[in-house]
Amino acid sequence: MHTNSLKSVLPRKQKAPSFQLSARGHWSTWPAFASGQTVLKNHKPCCAPEERMPSNKQALLTIPKPRYLEQLESYLRKELQYLDLTQRNSQELRLQPYREIFEFFIDNFKTYKPLLSAIKNEYEATLAHQKETIRALEPLKAMVTTVSEECSQQILALQEKEKVEIDMLKQEKQHLLKFIDNMKEEKSSLQTQVERLQMSVAEEYTRYLNEYNARKLLLAKLNDMHNEQLNVKRHQVQDVKGEDVVKLTLALKIARQDLTKTQVKLNAMIADYGDVVPRREFESLEKKYSDLQQEMETLKKDFDQLHKEYQTLLEIQRETAEERDNFFTELQQAQRSCTPRPNWAKCSEVIPGGADRWGCLAEGKTSDQLVDVLLEEIGTRLLKEMNVFPGRGKGDKVPVYLRHVGEVKNKKLTKKDVVDILKDIWKEKIALEQQTGKRPVLPEFFLSYLQKRYGDTSAMEWSYTLYENMRLCPSNHVMSSFYNILTGKVGEEQYHLQNQLISNLQKELAACDSSNSGSLTSEQFRMALREAFPLKRRGSIQELVDASRYQLDSTEELIDYKSLFKEDEEGNPEPFVAKIRSQYVREKQEYLRELRNNLGDLKEVNAEDLKAAFCTIDPDIDGQTLDTYIGLVYEVGREQTDQEVVPVDTALERLLAGDVRRVGPAAREESKTDCVGEYGDFQY
Repeated sequence: MHTNSLKSVLPRKQKAPSFQLSARGHWSTWPAFASGQTVLKNHKPCCAPEERMPSNKQALLTIPKPRYLEQLESYLRKELQYLDLTQRNSQELRLQPYREIFEFFIDNFKTYKPLLSAIKNEYEATLAHQKETIRALEPLKAMVTTVSEECSQQILALQEKEKVEIDMLKQEKQHLLKFIDNMKEEKSSLQTQVERLQMSVAEEYTRYLNEYNARKLLLAKLNDMHNEQLNVKRHQVQDVKGEDVVKLTLALKIARQDLTKTQVKLNAMIADYGDVVPRREFESLEKKYSDLQQEMETLKKDFDQLHKEYQTLLEIQRETAEERDNFFTELQQAQRSCTPRPNWAKCSEVIPGGADRWGCLAEGKTSDQLVDVLLEEIGTRLLKEMNVFPGRGKGDKVPVYLRHVGEVKNKKLTKKDVVDILKDIWKEKIALEQQTGKRPVLPEFFLSYLQKRYGDTSAMEWSYTLYENMRLCPSNHVMSSFYNILTGKVGEEQYHLQNQLISNLQKELAACDSSNSGSLTSEQFRMALREAFPLKRRGSIQELVDASRYQLDSTEELIDYKSLFKEDEEGNPEPFVAKIRSQYVREKQEYLRELRNNLGDLKEVNAEDLKAAFCTIDPDIDGQTLDTYIGLVYEVGREQTDQEVVPVDTALERLLAGDVRRVGPAAREESKTDCVGEYGDFQY
C-alpha cells in the first residue's frame, strides 16, 4: 500500500493512451457518462459554434469507461481493502490512497500538471493548518470539560448551602414571631398597670379635694359660732345694771381691737394653711408618690428599650412577611388543585328560587365570588325586612344625599325598580350635560333628581333605599358602577368610556354585517374586534370570541352579535359585555403595574418623574393625554404640579379611579400570559 508499489504497477499503462476521445477529437466528458448509460451530448459554451449540434439532431451515445480510469479505480479499491480502519487515524489512512491516485492523475496529464499541482498543494497546506488548529484546541477541550464539572459541583454546593441558610432563617423567623408576641403581651400588661395607677391617683386627688371643701365648710361654721357668742356676750353686758358706762365702753373698745387682731390672724392662717394637709398624711403620700415615680421611670426606660427592640423586630418582621407572602402564594398555587372545595350545592336549599336560581347565580364563579353572592343574598333579604333606616345626621362628612336626622322609611324596592331608576338618572344627567355643556357632580344631581321626582319630603326615603340597595348588590353592574361613582371610588369618565367602547364595537359589528342579518362568522367577528380594539392582545381577542360563543355548539359557525348586548330585567349584561368590562379593568391595572415598576423604589413622585415614567412605558402618549393624567394625580392647576410631590401609592390610587389607559401598543410579546390582577395584586 505504498506509492512505489503503485508506480511499479502502472508505468506501462501510463505510456498507453489513458483517455477516450470523442468522434471529433475532443476530450471525453466522462464520468458524466456512466458505462452503459444513455445521455444527451451537451457541449460547454466554450466550444466553437460550428462544433455545436442542433438540439433536434442530438444522438444518444453509449460511452464506456476509459481503461486507465478502470485501472485507477481497481487500485483504489484494493488499497482501501488493505487499510485497518479501526485505528484512531483511520481518516488519514483513507486519504493516502486518494492522494496517490491524484498524483498519478497529475503526472499523466502534462498539460494540466501545474494547475493541478497548485490545487493539490493548497489542499495539503489547508489540511496541515487544520490539523495544527485541532491539535491546539485539544487541551482547550479538556479544560472546558474540567471547568464544566467544577462549575456543576460549585452550583450543587451553593444550592445545599442556601438550603441550610433558608432553614435557619425560617427557624429564626419563628423565634422572632414568638418573641414579638411575648413583647406584645408584656406591653399590654404594663399598659394595664399604668391605667390602674392613674385611676388610683385620680381617686386620691378626689378624696383630698373633698377634704379641702369640708375644711372650708368647717371654718365657716366656726366663724358663725364665734359671731353668735359675741352677740350673746353683748346682750349680757347690756343686762348688767349699775355698770360704769365708761368702763364698759373701754372694755368694748379693747374687745373689738382683740377681735380685729384675731380675725386678721385667722384670715392669714386660713389663707396660708387652707390647702394644707396633715404632715403625717403628706409624708405618707410623698413617699408613695416617690415610689410610684421611680417605678414609672423604670417602666418608661423599659418601655423605651422595648419600643426600640419592637421597631427593629417590626422591620425584620416586614422583611420576613414579604418572604412569607411569597412562600404562601407559591403554596396556594401548589395546593389549589388539592384544596377541599365546599359543597356549594347546599346553598340552593336556603336561596329563594331553589336549585335553578342558585345554578344561574353560581355559574362560572370562583369560591370567593360565590361568597360575595351569598352575602348579597343575605343582605338583600335583611334589607327587605327592615322598615326604617337610621339617619346619618347632617355633618360635613355625611354625603349630601344622606344628610338627615332621625329614622328614614324603607321603600323596599326590587332590583328591577332600582336599576330602572338609576338608568333614568343617567339618562336625565346626560341630557342636562348636552343642554348646558357642563357635567354636574353626581351626588348633587342624584339628590336634586329625587327631590324633583318625589318631592323634598320623600327624597331622603328614596335616597337611603337606593343607596342601601346599591351598597349590598356589588354583582349588579348598573348598581355597583353607580355606587362607586357616587361615593367617589371611581371617576365618572370610566362609566362613559366603557359605554363608548361598547357602542363603537356595535358600530364595527354592524359595518361588517353587509347583509344586515344580525349574524357574523367567527372570522368576521374576530376582524371586527381587532378593528374596534387595536391594542388588545391575541389572547384577549380570543377570550371575547369564546365569550360570544358560550351558548353555541362547536359546529355552529354564525354568531348572533346583536344578542350579545342584551340585558335582563335587573340590568345584568351577557357574559360578552361583562368580559369587555373586566378586560378594561385588567388592562388598566396592568398599565399601572408597569408604571409602578418603572418608578422603582421611589416613595414620592413629582410631575416630571411621573411624565418620564409614562413616556417610557407608553412612548406613543400625546401631550394632552399626559397632562390629563398628571392632573388626575396632583388635583391642582397645571402651573403648580412641578413643585408638588405626592406618595407613589396615592398617585396610583388616583390614577386607578380615573380614566387611564394605554395610548400606543404595549412593548411586550403577544405570547405573554395576560396578567389578571386585582388592585390587591397591584397592592397599591
